[in-house]
Amino acid sequence: MASPISQAIKQICDEKNIPMESVQETIESALAAAYRKDFGNKNQNIKVEFDPEKYDGATAGIRVFDVKAVVEDMELPDDYFKKFDESSIAKRQEMIRPFPVRPVATPADGSAAVSEEDQFKFNPKTMIMLRDARDIKPDAAVGEEIRVELSIPAAFGRMAAQTAKQVIMQKLREAERGVIFSDFKGREGELMNVTVQRREGRIVLIDLGRATGILLPEDQIEMERYYPGTRLKALLREVVMTPKGPEIRLSRSSSELVAALFAQEIPEVANGIVQLKAIAREAGSRTKVAVTTNDDAIDPIGSCIGQRGTRIQSVIRELGGEKVDVVLWSEDVSEYIANALSPAKVTNVELRQADHLASVTVLGDQLSLAIGKGGQNVRLAAKLTNWKITIVEEGGKALADSDVGEIVQAALESKLDENGEKAETADQADLKASE
Repeated sequence: MASPISQAIKQICDEKNIPMESVQETIESALAAAYRKDFGNKNQNIKVEFDPEKYDGATAGIRVFDVKAVVEDMELPDDYFKKFDESSIAKRQEMIRPFPVRPVATPADGSAAVSEEDQFKFNPKTMIMLRDARDIKPDAAVGEEIRVELSIPAAFGRMAAQTAKQVIMQKLREAERGVIFSDFKGREGELMNVTVQRREGRIVLIDLGRATGILLPEDQIEMERYYPGTRLKALLREVVMTPKGPEIRLSRSSSELVAALFAQEIPEVANGIVQLKAIAREAGSRTKVAVTTNDDAIDPIGSCIGQRGTRIQSVIRELGGEKVDVVLWSEDVSEYIANALSPAKVTNVELRQADHLASVTVLGDQLSLAIGKGGQNVRLAAKLTNWKITIVEEGGKALADSDVGEIVQAALESKLDENGEKAETADQADLKASE
């Protein structure tokens, strides 16, 4: 039957999902700190071996060693160890200062300063010279590790026990953080079902079970409201280790979220039969997705839309009603640009390779549809194709450029068609196209 301490260790491992070896190492580090506090000296490199099955609540099952590496014999100045101790004390004081500053001493004769590593090349805490090592072990060699077992004079005191407790708590927190980091780091790019926990300022905290993720402002959809308890799908964008532990960053605004939703809802995309070539997104408003396939028997756009639009509607619902256009990718750049401006019908595409510019000609009744509300359609088409696009009315001048943030929408809305009636707005055109 396992001892009580073994059962306690196993319980901690199960609760925090930490390997047994990590907890064992943590306890040994804590016992080493406790021994150093009560019985050790400054020149001992304390290591402890702990056997939980033999532990009796006192010192049985605990073995303490002074571990040193064997180095070549060397001649040291008479005041070497005094200076070494002074340097160690200065280091400790420097560590507790808020902003430690260590002046670099320059010899008066102008020669190069001796580095601390060269000055104190022998560390009596972790090293032992060969001649001294052979007094302990006659066949000792350079590079070997000498372990000298130490006795435990008495039970550990209250302060040593408190030190051990602090070490255990700190080490367990570090181990748990490491497990969470490695677990979620391997899942970057994964689509996750999550629950909104609460909001702190502009940051939304997400419940991930045994960890908490965050939605930074740039990863949120502007018009979306995140109320506590709301369930949604988010992309695990990035996991970074910070001084406070792993920071799990989720995203609702990235283009990869759309790709992950397509792979989840559309089997042909998940199987690789239909490929997503490019995605251009303005989160919360509209997304364009370019698709293609190597199988002539498969309609890539039809596969993504589904029967009566069931598949694409599932994606749109997950994106909170964001409009999604699926267009056909083509190796022919002119054809690809024309498709990207869908649902507008393009009459001609002229490419200027030197400027990487496409001049697209459309009929007057397709003009507002090609530009889109606030220039959104042409802007997304330019992102999708990676070409600058200029919209030109047939027989007229250029009216919109994908590089221009504000499109001449007011002029378009006041423009009269050939019959003398006011031309439809981009919203009206989009509604007609969807019908």
